[in-house]
Amino acid sequence: MYSKSNILLFIAYTVCAGLLIVSRQYEVQAENVDEQVTATVKAVTERVELERLESLERIITYKTLKPRFCIEVSEKDLETLMRIVEAEAGGEDRKGKLLVANVVINRVKNKRFPDNITDVVYQQAHNVTQFSPVSNGKINQVTVSEETKDVVYSALRGEDISNGALFFMARKYAAPENAAWFDDHLTFLFSYGGHDFYAR
Repeated sequence: MYSKSNILLFIAYTVCAGLLIVSRQYEVQAENVDEQVTATVKAVTERVELERLESLERIITYKTLKPRFCIEVSEKDLETLMRIVEAEAGGEDRKGKLLVANVVINRVKNKRFPDNITDVVYQQAHNVTQFSPVSNGKINQVTVSEETKDVVYSALRGEDISNGALFFMARKYAAPENAAWFDDHLTFLFSYGGHDFYAR
């Protein structure tokens, strides 16, 4: 028979062994948690750094190109022009997009219109917006393509094929009274893609 002291010693040993096993399990769990936290922090840090670099690249590109623009352009103007071109002519080819950009820039240069892109695009006459994507909100919903960006930069650097056009109309979608106003009050220049282009 085991003595009482041996039994107590065995019990003490068993308890200690159990505590060691539990302690080790907690250590493993803690290590796993630490690894997960470290991985999450690393991923977030890398994402923040990537966004910072992308933002810096965009700013550097903008500041590098700005001195060569044919008009004064803020960063907001640049984004507005890209969005209105995409919204008005996103489904057209390069020439169709360039013509829309040309019209906006022509207006900025013309004393009859505001002297910056953003105000031109958002201008209202008799509580009516000048560009339908502004009134229907499409300008804020589009994703600007790389081709549109390239076209806008080209237009801002002076590429102009518009013959001085200040207006354009998508006759297919225009209300009859609006189309009649264009025909009666403006000088028709040419048609391209889905738009008719006019001068005053």
